[in-house]
Amino acid sequence: MSGQRERIIRAFAKAPDYEDHARVQRSVAEALAARIAALALPQSPRVLEIGCGTGFLTRALLAADVGGDWTITDIAPEMVERCRASLGDAPSRRFAAMDGEFGTPEGGPFDLICSSLALQWFTDAPAALARMADWLAPGGHCLVTTLGPGSFAEWREAHAAEGLVAGTPEFQPIEDFARLAPAALDVEAHVECHADARAFLRSLKAIGAGTSSPRHRPLPPAALRRVMARFEASGSAVTYEVVTCHLHRAR
Repeated sequence: MSGQRERIIRAFAKAPDYEDHARVQRSVAEALAARIAALALPQSPRVLEIGCGTGFLTRALLAADVGGDWTITDIAPEMVERCRASLGDAPSRRFAAMDGEFGTPEGGPFDLICSSLALQWFTDAPAALARMADWLAPGGHCLVTTLGPGSFAEWREAHAAEGLVAGTPEFQPIEDFARLAPAALDVEAHVECHADARAFLRSLKAIGAGTSSPRHRPLPPAALRRVMARFEASGSAVTYEVVTCHLHRAR
């Protein structure tokens, strides 16, 4: 496992206040759940969730009566346990720590594979999606949300105004997902407002999303203060460019 992947796992393991700060993540998961609930799924589908986190998508799907036989996974064992604690055990639910990009799940093939805002941490999300498509049963659906390159544009622009480069991850171009010939590919901007730059940075850390690009080096304090001032001058708002990709396997 790469050092970057281990840093990501540690960051999420140290995010006990995730649910209090993950407002966009909750909203995106609920919208994805509504979209999935509208599908013509089998009466008792075999479901695989990648990157369950604390259970936003899982709970929303169960509330929407998407039942069946579930395999619920996350790369961070601590997140798996938080999700299990929030849902409770049931004969139809299996919880497992699994690397969604490189691991192989048990229990397939699946009628539904779903993931909400986890694939942006993958090395190559479109390649991982193509691999997941092979896990689908005939007629199965794979619906995921991830972040596009327009995410955190305001924070990157504040760096650029100072002649600096932000350490935000390099999100996959949307065109790379289009090459998978999805049944649907949608892009939507979610804007989150913060009191100031410190509040934005605290929120990222609280949800385990503060892991910077591997090539990034922390800024000297004076440079960071200038960036924060630029960010606050622009309104302390930040955009999440949410990409929804729907793959469907023919019967």
